[in-house]
Amino acid sequence: MQAGGGFGGGFGSSFSVLLEQACAQARRLDDEGVLSLAVPLAGGDPFSLLPHLDGEPSGDRGGFRFLWDGAPGLCIAASGRTNSLELSGPRRFELAQRFATAALARLTGDGADAAHPCPRHARPRLLLAFSFFDAPLETEDRSVPGVQAVLPRWQLSRHGRQCWLRLQRPLGGGTSARSLAEELWEKARDLERIAAADSAAAGIGLPASASLAAVIRRSRWQERYRQAAAEALALVEDGRLEKLVLAVRQRLRLDRAPDPLALLAPLRRHQSGSCRFLWQRGHDSALLGASPERLLTVRQGQLRSDALAGTAPCQQGDELLGSAKDRLEHELVVDTIMAVLGRAGLQPRRRRHPRLARHGQLVHLHTPISAALGDRHPLAIAAALHPTPAVAGLPRREAMGWLRSLEPFERGHYAAPIGWIDSAGDADLRVAIRSGILRGRELELTAGAGLVPGSAVERELQEVALKLGVLQQQLNLPVPGRW
Repeated sequence: MQAGGGFGGGFGSSFSVLLEQACAQARRLDDEGVLSLAVPLAGGDPFSLLPHLDGEPSGDRGGFRFLWDGAPGLCIAASGRTNSLELSGPRRFELAQRFATAALARLTGDGADAAHPCPRHARPRLLLAFSFFDAPLETEDRSVPGVQAVLPRWQLSRHGRQCWLRLQRPLGGGTSARSLAEELWEKARDLERIAAADSAAAGIGLPASASLAAVIRRSRWQERYRQAAAEALALVEDGRLEKLVLAVRQRLRLDRAPDPLALLAPLRRHQSGSCRFLWQRGHDSALLGASPERLLTVRQGQLRSDALAGTAPCQQGDELLGSAKDRLEHELVVDTIMAVLGRAGLQPRRRRHPRLARHGQLVHLHTPISAALGDRHPLAIAAALHPTPAVAGLPRREAMGWLRSLEPFERGHYAAPIGWIDSAGDADLRVAIRSGILRGRELELTAGAGLVPGSAVERELQEVALKLGVLQQQLNLPVPGRW
């Protein structure tokens, strides 16, 4: 491909520039190093191009896939594993931090040449998905590890109009700097052709198998929730807990096994202010959702966290602002985040009063909190923050114990951190709410509500039903009648 054609005007002047860069980086590799190469693309949407990224080296399409869709902001698609970690236990954040530092340090720079520096959004990223609890219950058959960390083989990232493709692999075993450069160059050309066709079709290019599914059966959860919520509210009113966020899980049986991207696609329209995400560990299970809640974001040493608690339909925003119960619930979250960051040696700042944040058909009380990160690692702060009272309760240890007792299911990824950390130390971790697990024709949706003094069981049941119903509607799985 010559200059002026493809890659937004070309990567340097020709393939020879990429090859020269690859060989120069390869000479700097040690035995455990990983060659990381990147080229710009002319256009392209990571959402629509994810199905066209290769999976594992064998070509197994049932391998790892990841989507981080903040469009029109940062959007990332990734597939395959170059390095990965899975473990459980109380030290999972610490060990994930060590793994991230080591994996990113083994890369050869950011994979761009001096004439075409790699922009911030195209940096190599280590992808992370935690579970809510340190370790799954021993009796849980389909549990997830306490943390999964993946340095992907392919990474496609876009911000604004800039799109970059990255390939990361160790050398040896028949893999050379030339073969990697050729693989990256050809894949970029293929993706550009696909992106051009998608642009001409003016839509997200999902596979033909992505036709909409229909719900044929929904599990009942209301009576079990009433019983558990009544017991939880008694604990709060007796003063044994300040707050408990009790969740329910609803199982939907579909008439076909949909592509998870087909379920996510409508959320671009319905949840434009949230971050849509997909974590597909293998062909048999996919976590997907649209999170409105930021556990933490780090940009150039500045940390931001969101206190998000208190929910109502959009038309009831003024009532939410004036609700003593919801303001109490919200302030518990704000005060806890401020205290946690203070104990970590930071100097957090907050808005004096919460504001309304609209996400789809729901509105929430929202207080952003910021601080200079200093020399702290983002995952060390995440370990201190998770779980916030917005998704667990207070006191934290006692609330976690009661959640194990009162919720008749394993939370898994629900309300746990998911996101990434990049080679410069920037990070973004969202709380995996408004989410579900897709296993073939079965979709499990989870939602919760906070119980504090002044709560009423039926009101909290209605809030949970509202969250489940809105999510199903936005996934194009409408609930018949009222919810």
